[in-house]
Amino acid sequence: MCEHHNIPNKKSSVEDKHVHDQDHAKWNRRSFIQALGLAGAGSMMLGASTVTASKPSPLSVALSQSENDNILVIIRLKGGNDGLNTVVPVYDYSNYANFRPTIRHDQSDLFMLNSEFGIPNYMNSLESVWMDGKMKVVHGVGYQDQNLSHFRSSDIWASADDVNFEPTGWWGRYFEDLYPDYLINPPAVPPAVQIGSIGNLVFEGVDNNYAFAVANPDQLENIAENGTFHDVIDIPDCVYGDKLLFMRSTTNTTFLYASVIHDAYLAATNDAPYDPDADLASQLAIVARLIKGGLGTKVYMVTLDGFDTHALQEDTHRRILEDVANSMKNFYDDLAATGMDDQVLSMTISEFGRRPYENGSNGTDHGAASPVMLFGPALEGSGFVGDHPDITVWDNNDNLIPSTDFRDVYSTVLTHWFCLDPSVLDLILLGQSYQTLDLGFDCSLLDTPDFSNVTRLVHRPTYQDNRTYIEIQMPVMGHVDIKLYDILGKQIATLKNEMLFPGPHKIDVKAAVNTRLSFGQYIYRITTGGEHYSKSIMIQ
Repeated sequence: MCEHHNIPNKKSSVEDKHVHDQDHAKWNRRSFIQALGLAGAGSMMLGASTVTASKPSPLSVALSQSENDNILVIIRLKGGNDGLNTVVPVYDYSNYANFRPTIRHDQSDLFMLNSEFGIPNYMNSLESVWMDGKMKVVHGVGYQDQNLSHFRSSDIWASADDVNFEPTGWWGRYFEDLYPDYLINPPAVPPAVQIGSIGNLVFEGVDNNYAFAVANPDQLENIAENGTFHDVIDIPDCVYGDKLLFMRSTTNTTFLYASVIHDAYLAATNDAPYDPDADLASQLAIVARLIKGGLGTKVYMVTLDGFDTHALQEDTHRRILEDVANSMKNFYDDLAATGMDDQVLSMTISEFGRRPYENGSNGTDHGAASPVMLFGPALEGSGFVGDHPDITVWDNNDNLIPSTDFRDVYSTVLTHWFCLDPSVLDLILLGQSYQTLDLGFDCSLLDTPDFSNVTRLVHRPTYQDNRTYIEIQMPVMGHVDIKLYDILGKQIATLKNEMLFPGPHKIDVKAAVNTRLSFGQYIYRITTGGEHYSKSIMIQ
């Protein structure tokens, strides 16, 4: 940690640009599959299975018993938002202005939230939101030893793990235990709806993505209006058309939730003047209709791109922050028209902030701490949470030092907004404890049993010597039925149907089937004690 009081030499540009270009050149399998619409876009109907919520596991009871009607909307500011030009530290304006001689906001161009902090006047749509007590700002949010890669830092925010390369997201882990039989019996409504953020793993579980995910609002609007993902009417009358019809029809059948999204969308209208040409506005307009139409989805994530402002930041940042301000105002006015605004909490996230000083291109480079903004009447009063980082004290990368861990925000939302029993947070936040923030809302936790010591059935596929196994850890003795399905839902075989003693068990899938299995993906389902667990498996 080092202390600075003058603008440093603007180091960077060749070195930072090389790292930045390498970062953007990455293209992983997760992004590729999601871009094709093959994953995370809904659930596959297996055979003739009806769409009903699965019987909960003991641990999922702790989750479901605490559930309420509250909704969370996550607004991803993609690219790394410049926090110092979003919420300006007027209390230290001389240093702020010294570090940013070209891109600074003049004090006369700020709307003062209080005597110490202001937002640019072009975000004045938030003036009434702030004055009505529906906005809070959490200062200096981030994590220690900030990773400056867009992809890695986005994964850290999504997974809640800043040390290990964790492949699941915080909401994916929540839904995985809430719906342990998701592959066979998905819930009647999508657990989450995600617009944009291709490749983001926030809703990723070990085996499934729990979000109905689309690449852009036009896709979601098409589904909402028509009830399908692909057009199967306007098809050319030729051999190519026949093949296209088959492919589109097959894809549409995998989008189990298209019809419920369609019904919710048509059941409501927008009651606010969203800008149809603004990216965030178009997304939130759809989300508002789905909420007002009674979809029942708990979590939405929308995405506004453009925050990677290395050059000519002033105009770009103004355009996208205007979209944020106008859209949030309209979103809550829209929800208020049907009295649903107090059920919806919104919060911004961004993979990192920007450096405290401008670079040589009238922009800012990848940084660390940045504010999280929250919106909604449930906040019960506007204000600031936590301490603003000292803008003259930087880390070894010349970045602000976070004063609030981003997982403090997550933990508070889970326990004080969704009213989850704290004993189940270990599974969601990977066994770590975080501080509870005073965000203005609270709930009396329901009288749930103590699940902190619950032992649950643990099961996983393993692969060894070209063989496929299912390993089970039985917590107690019980009758176990294990069936194997192909990906279309056809039952292939019963792998086990007997009493098993407590402890580990290992099933050789091919030996149990005792017939030839083609290479590819299958699904197994375990039934024991009246509970169901399902997971995909590869036959090698």
